[in-house]
Amino acid sequence: MSEERWPGEDRLSATEQQELGPEVAEDEVELAPGEEELAEAEAQPAPLEEQIDDEEPAEEPEGDTPVPEDEAPAEEDELPRLRAPGQHAPGELSVPDGYSVVTGSADGGRRAVGIVVSRFNGDVTHRLLESALEELELAEAEAQPAPLEEQIEDEDEPSEDGGGDTPVPEDEVPAEEDELPRLRAPGQHAPGELSVPDGYSVVTGSADGGRRAVGIVVSRFNGDVTHRLLESALEELELAGVAREAVTVMQVPGAFELPLGAMALAKTRRFACIVALGCVIRGETPHFDYVANEAASGLQLAALETGIPVSFGVLTLTSAGQAEERVGKGAEAVRSALEMADLFSQLRASATA
Repeated sequence: MSEERWPGEDRLSATEQQELGPEVAEDEVELAPGEEELAEAEAQPAPLEEQIDDEEPAEEPEGDTPVPEDEAPAEEDELPRLRAPGQHAPGELSVPDGYSVVTGSADGGRRAVGIVVSRFNGDVTHRLLESALEELELAEAEAQPAPLEEQIEDEDEPSEDGGGDTPVPEDEVPAEEDELPRLRAPGQHAPGELSVPDGYSVVTGSADGGRRAVGIVVSRFNGDVTHRLLESALEELELAGVAREAVTVMQVPGAFELPLGAMALAKTRRFACIVALGCVIRGETPHFDYVANEAASGLQLAALETGIPVSFGVLTLTSAGQAEERVGKGAEAVRSALEMADLFSQLRASATA
């Protein structure tokens, strides 16, 4: 009868021991004279008192030493700062010798440049455009001996009799805007209009919808609001000359489904533009943020991937009461879509001319 073994025991029978020979410990190593005593001393733990003495903390000043507000910690001084004086890091980029370096030049000689600029907040965008055009002329002047700065100097200096763009008081809306649905209260956007100096090629779209097919995707959720948005959009389409039979309306459950619906309409290539209408009202949970953000980014993606203009006619409201003053967004979305469709048509015609 064989000897019983318990789990975890590695005992050998007498027969097995004779066959395998005497056991040798795996960690048994022959040590030179003197090394054996040293190994035993290292294996034994030090007395508890010595362990405690070795763990004495280093001397530290009492309390937390405050860092002066105008002095950054040493380690932060080595990090690149994104803002300057002191809001950005000074100095220039340098590449060590021995590497192949490709560096671009801002020389604009013999280059065609396209600028797309929005008319909304026209007083601000006009100045942005002036700044861009001045920089383009400076780049051209560096490539050509004849300076061209005089082309826009007359536009920069307003005449003494009040010529040029007269700023509109914040509490007064321009007359032409009274006829359009206003999406912001006076004082919440920059007044004035965008103007382009003479001498530049300008492409401007028209909201004329004659002979254009338009697709509308509208959400049923918050139906009372989206119904009025749709009415506003359809009225604007009729004013623009778009026939009813040239308009297709697709209903989707909510604003989250608007991008998919817009993408489906655009991919048919039957429509010159797509108008997306919906309404998202903030609640007590972050659901509003997810739906509104995805609706906006998804509609933009639909336009970028298909090349068909998709206008954003989605209201993002804090409360349902805010919808009353903003249902005209449907009409504005139609005008934006038709104008972009006309711009695209002009660009295609000029490219093939």
